[in-house]
Amino acid sequence: MISSPSPAPTPAHDAPARDVHTVAAALRSPAALRREVVAGLVVALALIPEAISFSIIAGVDPRLGLFASFTMAVSIAFLGGRPAMISAATGAIALVIAPVAREHGVDYLIATVILGGLVQVALALTGVARLMRFVPRSVMLGFVNALAILIFLAQLPYLVDVPVLVYPLVVAGIAILVLLPRLTTVVPAPLVVIVALTALTLAAGWALPDVGDEGALPESLPSLVVPDVPFDLETLRIIAPYALGMAVVGLLESLLTAKLVDDLTDTGSDKTRESWGQGAANVITGFFGGMGGCAMIGQTMINVKASGARTRISTFCAGLFLLVLVVGFGELVATIPMAALVAVMVMVSVGTFDWHSVRPSTLRRMPRSETTVMVVTVVVVVATHNLAIGVVAGVLVATTLFARRVAHLAQVHRTVEVDADGADVARYTVTGELFFASSNDLYSQFDYAGDPDHVVVDLADSHVWDASTVAALDAVTQKYARTGKQVRITGLNAASAAMHERLSGRLGDH
Repeated sequence: MISSPSPAPTPAHDAPARDVHTVAAALRSPAALRREVVAGLVVALALIPEAISFSIIAGVDPRLGLFASFTMAVSIAFLGGRPAMISAATGAIALVIAPVAREHGVDYLIATVILGGLVQVALALTGVARLMRFVPRSVMLGFVNALAILIFLAQLPYLVDVPVLVYPLVVAGIAILVLLPRLTTVVPAPLVVIVALTALTLAAGWALPDVGDEGALPESLPSLVVPDVPFDLETLRIIAPYALGMAVVGLLESLLTAKLVDDLTDTGSDKTRESWGQGAANVITGFFGGMGGCAMIGQTMINVKASGARTRISTFCAGLFLLVLVVGFGELVATIPMAALVAVMVMVSVGTFDWHSVRPSTLRRMPRSETTVMVVTVVVVVATHNLAIGVVAGVLVATTLFARRVAHLAQVHRTVEVDADGADVARYTVTGELFFASSNDLYSQFDYAGDPDHVVVDLADSHVWDASTVAALDAVTQKYARTGKQVRITGLNAASAAMHERLSGRLGDH
């Protein structure tokens, strides 16, 4: 489990939340219910500027990002497999689908979102969630640390070329976030920061960058729409590549976030349900004119880690409050200073980063290959601003290093014995797992010219995993046959024997 870099919460904060993991239990506990509702409100306030920013990245009206955040959060609250996880419009999805909006228009973007959701449902039904077991811990560490860096970097534009008053407000917000939990946890510190700094800014009459500067807020509810595109193969040719990219990126981010929340809360979740739930939520979002989305790691950390939420109530409330705030209280929400949200996100970044993973003592003990995988993941994610690309790069590096390491584990030991007839027999004892990486060198481990006429290859201490190994054994047998010598393969376990019998002599020339 990935260790939490932040100090352990106080018992007053953590005990009720840890005991309440279901909606029914939260509804029976006023304290837990209040925590879920307030957490949803905090997340909704933090979602607004990000949804607007992601809309700008995608090149669409801010309403598409805000409506997507509403429909994604509300839908996934019922459909998802990971309680308390927040799904909404995200930067990764915005980057993937931006070319569609730019080159073909909003209707094609909406069609892409709907098709991407259907692809996610299809991938879920084929068991794609099970692939998460192949993501190493070092990649997860890199994913978490890169996420923290990206969250921090995303705040820098709000700290450049701004009035001087922004800086003390951010410092004051961070101070509240650090000190308030030591005094009381009745109200989440992020909510106090947002309310206090907004009130201070309005009372003082300071003209500072605020949420309203990020884009216009909608004045009406989202409505059902059908994309105005031709339903033909040409449309499919245009949107299919982007829909596939959106589906893969969205699922990868969502499943990694779900695993992270599992670790933070010491609870499990249904990854298959989360996969098709994300797809269904994107289909719903598309038909309501949203730009699509997936799990939001930063907002999820606010919900789960900073606010202590544990159930679907917080996710539902986040979506509901978002809609109420932007439609019913848009003018008030627009006055929230960006400094307050920057302070919250900076502390989320600090709390998300796994500081233990970069301590000198940890790095000295950790195998270099593990550290390399983590660093590659972080560097690629930060360079591309795409978590999915970084994770794939990390998994590929981890796989390559693992294959190199395992390739040297197979060993061949040669002895010469005398059989019952007095003839010499060369016995080769093979130890270790045999697959494409380790068996490719097997061919060169035998003394073809110097061995006697009878050779035994003993595989009792090894296992045949793939066709490459069978081909290597066939090559050894054929090389001895060309010198007039006989080879007998012994010690195969049941699975290895079945594979060898099925494939030997049927793999072509060697």
